[in-house]
Amino acid sequence: VQLQASGGGLVQAGGSLIISCTTSGVLSNYIMGWFRQAPGKEREFVAAISRAGKVRNYADSVKGRFIISRDNAKNMVYLQMNSLKPEDTAVYSCAARTGVTGDANITPPHYWGQGTQVTVSS
Repeated sequence: VQLQASGGGLVQAGGSLIISCTTSGVLSNYIMGWFRQAPGKEREFVAAISRAGKVRNYADSVKGRFIISRDNAKNMVYLQMNSLKPEDTAVYSCAARTGVTGDANITPPHYWGQGTQVTVSS
């Protein structure tokens, strides 16, 4: 499966942004997720969603602020980011993993996509 993230940009602290991931293949076959990597830091898990979208996992650092969703009919995955902080600045990449229904464990991913830069100014 091929993945491509888009929608990143520059936003002020406290603002919101939605980034998207377009996919090829049959999206409903995959657990989908988002990771991010800030300059000089290791890549970290952000959020994941099960194949049918009924189970979601979030990193503690984004819980309550970010929402992951998917539209299997459109082969799209989204990450709505609210109450953004400067420490959310990173390259955000979408990822996919084959898995069973109801599983939202994306680690480690089987497929990676190109990232999109999100910059939050203070």
